Amino acid sequence: MKYLVLITDGAAGWPLPSHGGKTCLELAQTPHLDVLACEGTIGLVRTVPEGMEPSSACACMSLLGYDPRVYYKGRGSIEARSMELPVEEGEVVFRCNLVSVRDGRMDSYSCGYISNEEAHELIGALNEALGDHEVSFHPGISYRHICRIRGHEETLSARCTPAHDIPGAIIEQHVPQGEGSRYLRELMARSQAVLADHPVNARRRARGEPPATMIWLFWGSGQIPPMPAFREVYGLSAAMTSGVDLLLGLAKMVGMRVLSIPGVTGDIANDYVAQVRGAMDALETNDLVVAHVEAPDEAGHDGSVKDKIEAIERIDNDMVAPLRRLGPLRVRLLIAPDHPTPIKVQTHVAEPVPFLMWGAGVAPNGASRFTEQEGARTGLVIDPGHRLMAKFTA
Repeated sequence: MKYLVLITDGAAGWPLPSHGGKTCLELAQTPHLDVLACEGTIGLVRTVPEGMEPSSACACMSLLGYDPRVYYKGRGSIEARSMELPVEEGEVVFRCNLVSVRDGRMDSYSCGYISNEEAHELIGALNEALGDHEVSFHPGISYRHICRIRGHEETLSARCTPAHDIPGAIIEQHVPQGEGSRYLRELMARSQAVLADHPVNARRRARGEPPATMIWLFWGSGQIPPMPAFREVYGLSAAMTSGVDLLLGLAKMVGMRVLSIPGVTGDIANDYVAQVRGAMDALETNDLVVAHVEAPDEAGHDGSVKDKIEAIERIDNDMVAPLRRLGPLRVRLLIAPDHPTPIKVQTHVAEPVPFLMWGAGVAPNGASRFTEQEGARTGLVIDPGHRLMAKFTA
């Protein structure tokens, strides 16, 4: 038996009054997911423990079968791990977004999904201008990067707001606050002069694209405790494909092989066909493969019903359809969002999400579609969520 986990990041959400009170999952045309729902087990899973932040770090850690209450100590270090960037004693790391601010408001938390090439050039300029023995900048994917700080552990006490939580908001109301925040605010302010007239931004303005006007620091963390290997815990060799550093960092932390598949991105431009082909190929040499798709979450942060529905439908047609053709005797599937990203709030919430299991040994439990409402209707709830992986691989 082979196992495949499909994480449809942020695909769950809230009913939309402007669309007949339906969620994006309900509005999307998903014939292949619907068949699997009828043939498999549907329920709800609480991926974010009570009182913890509704981040993909906590939620995906749960879906991978690890208790965030034990292993989650901050997101920055997980993303640093994906870059093979060690965090030494006395160092802290922060997610460092390139953002576009216009008239004092957050215009784009991603600079319109800036390209890797442009972003890396800007990160290089920041290192040249601001880098020293205390601070360094490390390029990631698109707008997501890492800032490593030495000798300022007090910054971990600062209250920081993710850039994607404040679309259109006045940034002065959301810059780091409280104890330890001064150093972070200074770095963010100094970045503006470095980026203001950079040639990359001049070209972006000429093309009508949002320039990267400053850095935005959040999700800070220090050293993190070791996590037991997935093979050790579940007895299975495993691999992962994702377009975001966070998931790749989690994969490395639990000893999963990281798959390099051209065309896999962390936005709505993802090549779904290439990603599922690469995942299926990896099943030949691994017992379990995780395919993480970021597109629905990015559409939710952008507040785009159209893009979110399109991402869900592309997942159904381009990914679920070929997986379904493998047949239940060859592969067992687990499909779930990590958390909801409702269009109304354009950020994550900590509510349970629907999950679907299908394959050998999985009995139908009366669902007709893969939606939030159908998951609730079956009455099956997995809480805490990290127990779902053991149930799936049993």
